[in-house]
Amino acid sequence: MVVLCVLAATTFWVLNALNKDNYSTVVNQPIEFYYDRNEFIAVEELPSSVRIEIYGNGWDLLRKYFRVNVVPFPIEMTNPSTQDYILTSTFQRALAEQTAPTQLSAILEDTLHINIDSIVTRSLKVDLDTSRKILAGNFRFASDIRFHPDSVSVTGASSIIEQKQGTIPVVWDEEELSHDYSQMLPLHVPKEHEDLIYLETEEVLVEFEVVEFLAGNRRLDIRTINFPSSVSVNLGDSTVVMDYLVDEREVEALKELEFDAILNYRNRNREDSTVQVSLNKVPPFMDSIRFSPDHFKLIYD
Repeated sequence: MVVLCVLAATTFWVLNALNKDNYSTVVNQPIEFYYDRNEFIAVEELPSSVRIEIYGNGWDLLRKYFRVNVVPFPIEMTNPSTQDYILTSTFQRALAEQTAPTQLSAILEDTLHINIDSIVTRSLKVDLDTSRKILAGNFRFASDIRFHPDSVSVTGASSIIEQKQGTIPVVWDEEELSHDYSQMLPLHVPKEHEDLIYLETEEVLVEFEVVEFLAGNRRLDIRTINFPSSVSVNLGDSTVVMDYLVDEREVEALKELEFDAILNYRNRNREDSTVQVSLNKVPPFMDSIRFSPDHFKLIYD
């Protein structure tokens, strides 16, 4: 019985207190931004509320605190991509009218930060990152990498599209290829950008041919050029062994070529008085050329 009396008294006191005026509290006032969503897109999540201090009748404050029938305050923008913040002082009077019958004492945040881009459409070239290892061992590209289509139309946030620098990569998960390639591959859009840009085409055909380069070696005669009479190298019976890779389609053509190991005095290393071995000709179908020995010591009279 005592408990019921205390509860009833407390309830009566609370109800009586809520009927009084001149209470104050801090609440989160919902806000909503209005702009042309066909022309602009929010790159980052926009603020959904602003903290305000209000005063008035206890019942009104209680409803505001628990957001009972609280309508978001509208913030209209005609060209939001040209600004990255909004001063709350610009809408304080309008917000005060909406918070009635409570009275707006202050907006506790002076600035709302926003990041809204204009929506643009651009054509981006399809690209494949060939800096990573794609081909196996001694295989090389035998053709250009072809994309069908070779460019795609992209629509979305201007700042995100500008980051692409005119290209968009395909998603590549193949490694150590040793054969010609022709596959449909998806275009790569980072997960954080998926809601910010739209691709007219989401995958493209990627094609290229490959060729194997075969290992070989050859013993070369040495020829010196541009040496002054006072400088020489001790060749003796020395020869140079050249190791190389050659396009498998050009093995017969390689057999027809004569090579010399060249020691060119003009290319000497002045710091250690040596001269590097070079080749008198380097056909385009050879690769990874190495010499043993690869340099000789200069002898000055």
